[in-house]
Amino acid sequence: MADVWIPPMMQKLTGGAQRVQVPGSSVRQIVFNLERAHPGVLEHLYDAKEDKLKPDVAVFVDGEVSHLGLMQAVKEDSEVQFVPAIAGG
Repeated sequence: MADVWIPPMMQKLTGGAQRVQVPGSSVRQIVFNLERAHPGVLEHLYDAKEDKLKPDVAVFVDGEVSHLGLMQAVKEDSEVQFVPAIAGG
């Protein structure tokens, strides 16, 4: 199972866990399996109308930013991080 790092704003949904194990071979499967295990996560990550990750969320798989979004492949031993965008100016 992939190691998924949970952003601080979502840790209340995972019982305070900073990292959880989630099965899946794509970011899409990870997102939906994460929602099954920790209801409420989906609204922070997924734009149902556009069927893609929310525009203010970046996903890193094994330390590399994914440009494929939900279609990005995930290995059994991958590390996945969802990072909220930081606005500034």
